[in-house]
Amino acid sequence: MKIIYSENAPNPIGPYSQAVLVNGLLYISGQVAIDSKIQDLITGSIEAETTQVMENLGAILKEASTDFSKVIKCSIFIRDMDDFAKINEVYGKYFSKNPPARETIEVSKLPKNGNIEISCIASVH
Repeated sequence: MKIIYSENAPNPIGPYSQAVLVNGLLYISGQVAIDSKIQDLITGSIEAETTQVMENLGAILKEASTDFSKVIKCSIFIRDMDDFAKINEVYGKYFSKNPPARETIEVSKLPKNGNIEISCIASVH
């Protein structure tokens, strides 16, 4: 087991790692729209939040020497299912072909009062 940490993704806000690499699989903890440069939540639109979340995931993937093309599964948690289409528009830009399996779940509250959180599992082979 190897802990993965990227300075280009936000610091964990609890007792967890950004990601853990085990047997060629990278398990990335849920990312919210925190900008690592200012360690504060990006707000303004669901598109801006989704973009920041995806950039955070991308930074962690890169730190583990992999990328979005190797993502196997994503879990998306959102506060408002009415944002589903807008989220898909941004999310889809990161998975132009062969998108991973996923689920999208509406929840009542997320860390830092964000509107979206995404975790994923990726291969590093």
